[in-house]
Amino acid sequence: MTSELQRRSSIAGSGYPGDQQSLRLRRVPSGVSNQNYPQFNWSSSPAEEDEAGSSGPPRDLRGVPMPMALKRAMRQVQEMQVPVVSSVESRKRNRIKYLRKLKNNGREFLYFVTLWNKSLQKIGGNFGGGVQSYFLFLRFLVVLNFVSFLLIAGFVLIPSIVFRSVGVSLVTSEGPEECIMYDPNPQGLVVFYKYFLDLLSGTGFMEYSYLFYGYYNNTKLEDRSFSYNIPLAYLFTAVFYFAFCLLCIIVRMGIAARVAVATVGSTVGNYSMIVFTEWDYGCLGDKATKLKQKNVHYQLQVDLEEESIKKRAAALTLGQKIILHSLRVFMGFIALVLIVAAFYGIFVATNFSQQKTGQNGFLGLFFEYLPSIVITTGNFLVPLLCDQIALIERYSPSTTVIVALLRAVFLRLVSLGVLLFTLWNQITCNGDTKSEDCKPCQYNHKEYPCWETRMGQEMYKLTLFDLLINIAVLILVEFPRRMLVDNWSNKLTQWVGRQEFAVPNNVLGLVYGQTVVWTGALFCPLLPLINTIKFVILFYCKKITLLHNCRPALKTFRSTTSTFFFLVVLLFGWGLSTIVMIYSLAKIHPSMSCGPFRFSTSMWSIVLTSFDSLSEVTQDFLFFIGSQAFSIPLFALSCVALCYFIALAAVYGKSVALLRAQLKLEGRDKQFLVKQIEDLNRHLHIPKHNAGVQDRT
Repeated sequence: MTSELQRRSSIAGSGYPGDQQSLRLRRVPSGVSNQNYPQFNWSSSPAEEDEAGSSGPPRDLRGVPMPMALKRAMRQVQEMQVPVVSSVESRKRNRIKYLRKLKNNGREFLYFVTLWNKSLQKIGGNFGGGVQSYFLFLRFLVVLNFVSFLLIAGFVLIPSIVFRSVGVSLVTSEGPEECIMYDPNPQGLVVFYKYFLDLLSGTGFMEYSYLFYGYYNNTKLEDRSFSYNIPLAYLFTAVFYFAFCLLCIIVRMGIAARVAVATVGSTVGNYSMIVFTEWDYGCLGDKATKLKQKNVHYQLQVDLEEESIKKRAAALTLGQKIILHSLRVFMGFIALVLIVAAFYGIFVATNFSQQKTGQNGFLGLFFEYLPSIVITTGNFLVPLLCDQIALIERYSPSTTVIVALLRAVFLRLVSLGVLLFTLWNQITCNGDTKSEDCKPCQYNHKEYPCWETRMGQEMYKLTLFDLLINIAVLILVEFPRRMLVDNWSNKLTQWVGRQEFAVPNNVLGLVYGQTVVWTGALFCPLLPLINTIKFVILFYCKKITLLHNCRPALKTFRSTTSTFFFLVVLLFGWGLSTIVMIYSLAKIHPSMSCGPFRFSTSMWSIVLTSFDSLSEVTQDFLFFIGSQAFSIPLFALSCVALCYFIALAAVYGKSVALLRAQLKLEGRDKQFLVKQIEDLNRHLHIPKHNAGVQDRT
């Protein structure tokens, strides 16, 4: 009788809400143990259900660990019940349902309008999450740059256009006559190809435009009910732009850190998470299903490779470990020598380029782009050599990615710092403002009449040259390589093969480009818009070369840890750009012949001047915020909050460690039980097929 009830229960449990099965057949018999699932009293009377459930909304079954068939049955019972509730409770339930429906519709709309969603799904399915993380990072930078451009356009660009056309008065002052002279507009007839050269170098007709710092005036509009100060808006917009970018990076780092903490740990736990929770039941069609299957395959491959490398490292003897670490130190020293040689080349090229300023034609264009050419060449050759060094160091795939990123970010960011340091030395006469060239204007006005615009032009050329190099490599290198490998079969082409998509180098290209934009945003306000267009073009170029010219990587790596590290590297670039902005605002004298801060001793002095024009109540409030009476309690409160969150994180960390240890023990217990079952079957001479049938019964 019990076996018959079990059979009927299994038949009824496999049905759907529409099946014409009696709900009584779904009841588990009293003689059968069912401790794994929550018990539900099917025979309870409606009065008992009203007493138990009339005080609140029905229980949400999505978080209850039950079989799906049992959840469907319980949902059916809940829908058949008519609870007696008050009008207030009814309105509350309806409001909750409406908000939940609105939230789901909002998620569906965001999923529909998300940029490049289908392309990213295709890339992740064919090449794994590691390559997909690069394109997700690129999409984040596209959105960040576009929102930043809207911020700059709303507070600086549009007011400058409007107030210039209105014809408001300017805040004027006097200065040395030789320091005020600045006329970048070309005189007389201009040869046609000169416009093309100006477009590439940012000179000529582009130099005195809204693209660069020098075109913006020190305009101040004052009315009875409205006042707008362009220099103050220019400065505060730049500061808020940097703060906004930092906030976006930190928020995204928090999301990536949660995923990384959840996935890094026990390998068995990662396997279970991937196998039981990774599948997307919203996949429709064979194409989407196959892409998801490939994505899961790549994740399992990463875990297996990481585990095999850990086992090989644990099996090394003490002598082998000493040899391996000595080899890694020696290879790291060679990589450092290559990076220092690249820095010296950038320093020499920048000095030579500035000495040749003023040349006309394509030769002058070459001299202007010489620093960009040397930087791009170093950024291409040195990481390529460092990748060959990494093969000798024998790190794990994820560690190899991190080490390559550290070396490349050090090369790219410090090379940009060397360029800026060389330019600053020439602008400030090597820090000697009392020299003959810098004494009249406090900066080298003879060579740099508007040094902010010159800085913006250098960043503009670096951004444009980086885009042109990527397009040229796609057309002249990657497509010919794929055609030769596919159509010409010999030992050379087999050895070369199709290229792999180098995620570290490509990510560093994005970080380098974004750092250039942050560095030049103060001197070239439209640079975020240019970078948005550049990254959109770069996305399609990289997508084409990935899908048509690349093969899946032989060694994959974990995308969760690399995504977090990408943002850490981007934070380094933000820090370098912030140092550049602070130094430009506080130390270097602004140009007297151009820009919104002309005739000011420093860019930051406009804040002090505007502070004196505020009302006494506002000044007192700001003084109170900057006083010890406010800062010391705020600092103490921040320390208390920080200690609380540190203690909370430590408690959560211990809980997670205990749960992981418990999972390991349970996994070992299950493995022991499986071995015992196999030994018992072998001892009783029971075939595996019959044993499996007995287990299922």
